[in-house]
Amino acid sequence: MRQQTNSLAQLALQKFKKNLWGVLSFIFIICCIFLAVFAYFIAPDDSENANQMHLSIHSKAPGFTVQMLQIPGQNQLEESWVKQLFFGKQSSGTEHPISSYHFSENKLIVIPYSGANEKALEKEYQLSENFPSELSKSAIERNYIYQKKFLLGTDKYGRDLLSRILIGTRISLSIGFVAVFISLLIGISLGALAGYFGGKLDAAIMWLINVTWSIPTLLLVIAITLALGKGFWQVFIAVGLTMWVEVARVVRGQVISVKQMQYITAAKALGYNSRRIIKNHILPNVMAPVIVISAANFAAAILIESGLSFLGIGAQPPMPSWGSMIKDHYSYIILGKAYLAIIPGLAIMSLVMAFMLIGNALRDAFDVK
Repeated sequence: MRQQTNSLAQLALQKFKKNLWGVLSFIFIICCIFLAVFAYFIAPDDSENANQMHLSIHSKAPGFTVQMLQIPGQNQLEESWVKQLFFGKQSSGTEHPISSYHFSENKLIVIPYSGANEKALEKEYQLSENFPSELSKSAIERNYIYQKKFLLGTDKYGRDLLSRILIGTRISLSIGFVAVFISLLIGISLGALAGYFGGKLDAAIMWLINVTWSIPTLLLVIAITLALGKGFWQVFIAVGLTMWVEVARVVRGQVISVKQMQYITAAKALGYNSRRIIKNHILPNVMAPVIVISAANFAAAILIESGLSFLGIGAQPPMPSWGSMIKDHYSYIILGKAYLAIIPGLAIMSLVMAFMLIGNALRDAFDVK
């Protein structure tokens, strides 16, 4: 029996490998997961939530380059690489865009950046007060004054758009994983109970499924979000609680079909209890369509979270979210800076499309015909 299971799994894997779009989507998703995990190590702005604001260089086009002066934080704390991996640097100092600079005795005199054709008033920084005392002028120039290039430009607050996009990948993938996990946990449990036992329990669960199904998904998510409160984890739970219905319906139908098989009758004759039969004999044989649905639900969760963030009840600022980026910049489309909204929109579209394509590939791979 185990060899047969392995051979069927290997057959499905071989069919999946032959699907070009499915393989490319899988590789793309793996790359997105890698970027999400190591976002703070890859992003040019590694501060917490990539929230370094430079209002003087807001809404700059992709490829914009400016000279930066970094003023180190007064209380620099040693942070472990694990903390930096998950939360970024919390005390990395502040950056100031400048047009030019020069040293005068024990002062650093700079002209802040205020536009290509505009000139701002000079600003002075005492070397002993703003930089480590043991550094010479050349060391300060080498370590704290540098050229910075914004590959995707800056948003309306002057933050690095590439860094925000990379860290925003975490939000989309996290909500997908958590929402799918919650939907599978609830949907498989209720669907298996309804399909196996039938009767009044089946009628009660189907009533709950039909009531939940009749409520518009976005409206239900908004209601749950308002009940739980605005926040990061509240959105995850709200989305997950609205996506279990389809899983439950599919699992129920599959269980009703599978429980008529002879090996289930044999298991009952051997005296196995219902829990063991459902767990070890029924669920492993109904997981193929559930996996396909999970891929589609993953894509749906990303879209729902983006919609909630666009409405202002998803991930809260300054946490980067692709939906909130579109909300902040959709008005810039008519101002000739459409890329500020198009770039996060393309990120959402590409990730959702990847999950839909991998779902189609899995459906073809698990099709016994």
